[in-house]
Amino acid sequence: MSRVLCKSTIALIPSLASSTSPHFRFKHFRTSSSSNSSSPRVSRMATEASSSSSSSSSSASPSPSSAIDFLTLCHRLKTTKREGWVRRGVNAPESIADHMYRMGVMALIAADLPGVDRDKCVKMAIVHDIAEAIVGDITPADGISKDEKSRRERAALEDMCKLLGGGPRAKEISDLWMEYEENSSLEAKVVKDFDKVEMILQALEYENGQGKDLEEFFQSTAGAMFNIFII
Repeated sequence: MSRVLCKSTIALIPSLASSTSPHFRFKHFRTSSSSNSSSPRVSRMATEASSSSSSSSSSASPSPSSAIDFLTLCHRLKTTKREGWVRRGVNAPESIADHMYRMGVMALIAADLPGVDRDKCVKMAIVHDIAEAIVGDITPADGISKDEKSRRERAALEDMCKLLGGGPRAKEISDLWMEYEENSSLEAKVVKDFDKVEMILQALEYENGQGKDLEEFFQSTAGAMFNIFII
């Protein structure tokens, strides 16, 4: 039943703006918590990226070379595949950057919601996973607790912002990331909805295109209340 409901939601995206309610219910589903151990994959990425970011400048504004260092580090987001799809044997799985890009487009084309800053949502969507350039795409299968995952990502974000010299652009990126992480604003809640919807849409595309059974990804959003219109 949850598969039908989730896929129906995707199919109805073009007509959501005319709906009388922005909420869509899904069957409740709980996922198990993970342990504190770390996988070799995550540890390796953290070690490699840490050595790259440790050479950053702490000046008030970034030098051209520091900006290039930051962008070079962000390149990892284009080449690091989303681990959930990798573990399920998806052919040519999307990267972290792929995921964030389509979320940004979702924010750009979404129907207006009272009190929601669209531009802020677009920015938040394209930076919400930026720390994964250093720590990688940590999943429950890696055996890392939620608190430890958050700690690593916060440390990675701090290292990345140092590459920008801790100036206003670095502060904006950090503030947007923290706001999303803490779910502390209406924009953060909306972007978290985009995160779930983008994942569901991607799972549906992989099922249709590759014949994969990705029911668990649909189930992972069960019980969620979505507060967005796509168009």
